[in-house]
Amino acid sequence: MRKRFILLAAATVCMTALAQSFVHETSATYQWPKEPLVREKLQYWQDLKFGIILHWGVYSVPGMVESWQITSEDWITPDPVRTYEEEKQWYWGLSREFNPTKFNPEQWARVAREAGMKYVVFTTKHHDGFCLWDTKTTDYKVTKSGFAGNEKADALRYVMDAFRGEGLMPGMYFSKPDWHCPYYWWPAKATPNRFHNYKIEDYPERWANYQKYVYDQVEELMTGYGQVDLLWLDGGWCTAPREDIKLGEIVKMARQKQPGLIVVERACPGEFENYQTPEQKIPDHQLLNPWESCITLTNDWGWVPRPKFKSPAKIIATLAEVVAKGGSLLLGVGPTPEGLIEDESVSRLQEIGAWMNVNGEAIYATTTTPFYTNEERSVWFTANKDGKTLYAIIPANDQTGVPDVITWTGNKPVGKVTLLGTKKTQKAVTVGDKTTVTVPGKLKNKNGIVLKFKI
Repeated sequence: MRKRFILLAAATVCMTALAQSFVHETSATYQWPKEPLVREKLQYWQDLKFGIILHWGVYSVPGMVESWQITSEDWITPDPVRTYEEEKQWYWGLSREFNPTKFNPEQWARVAREAGMKYVVFTTKHHDGFCLWDTKTTDYKVTKSGFAGNEKADALRYVMDAFRGEGLMPGMYFSKPDWHCPYYWWPAKATPNRFHNYKIEDYPERWANYQKYVYDQVEELMTGYGQVDLLWLDGGWCTAPREDIKLGEIVKMARQKQPGLIVVERACPGEFENYQTPEQKIPDHQLLNPWESCITLTNDWGWVPRPKFKSPAKIIATLAEVVAKGGSLLLGVGPTPEGLIEDESVSRLQEIGAWMNVNGEAIYATTTTPFYTNEERSVWFTANKDGKTLYAIIPANDQTGVPDVITWTGNKPVGKVTLLGTKKTQKAVTVGDKTTVTVPGKLKNKNGIVLKFKI
């Protein structure tokens, strides 16, 4: 049975990667927050540049796509044996098997810090409704799961404490839709898609109960788990049928509990979209408002068996492009069902961290420059806030490494060009607007190099 399911889950993961990759685009408009404390914290966040998002829940037990298998949308491959209702009940029943006996959030936080990450977003609850904190609103939670009775059963508390302990800005992912809640998916009716499954205008009291349910859960998160700087809201789609959860009231309460809270409303552009979140992609041009690309280390958000990893060089290249275009990178890593970040993830993150230790000056607290790449898009430029210093980030290609000769147009160096991590001055030749730099092979880092110069 497990082997059959893993094969099905693998197929579903592939479909999900295709169907979900571009769900969250960059919205056409952006509204700067009005509250001074929010703007101040947002400015601080923009300097961090590199964070980690952790998807972990009942879906980690078999290693399958998070939540989506229990929808009945056309792009989902149904189980060949179970009925749809049996599939939902099986999925929700995974909470009884959720027992991360090696749960080690301190390892997660240490690995993130060593990778050079500066903030965290942790999935407190995905769309399936499983709560990773000891909520009073439902029994579908970690403290009623197979992990019940463990001294760390209130998992969120230990995750947040661990990441704060390593100095990362703490953030919480929260799904606005909750497919397990009877006020969202009414059991008396079919569940044909991701939306609530009844007409709100026909059952206003039922929807009012759902609004209270969401409010109460967010209030628990904002009051019981220490300092929170980011509230990362997913789902709750604003196209028809509209799902009004009275977000204004929720945010007002949340900011009373957590002054300056950054709210990331992914689905509905407007006053609570404090920064934008293109998913599994990078915008094709520079954006000057706050934004973040959320992209996975493997092809999946959560842990899956036999994942396909991206190389450290690929992640570094992604980070360089994102920062040069004015954004931050939120890298998705899925802890195992036992509660660890697996060895292969650790080794790749450590390799990224080693590169950041040498070259982080070109990433953290930088700003954009109008000439942010070359024609081949093999060089990405960031700027020091002194207004005089530029960094040319040359990521390695997985096949060809770092080129011997690097060229770009614009951003003409004045004086010496140095290679970060060394005291070596590199010869730069500028003819007209074109600059050429030759870097000896023995000085190259296999994951990329950074040149520093004045303009």
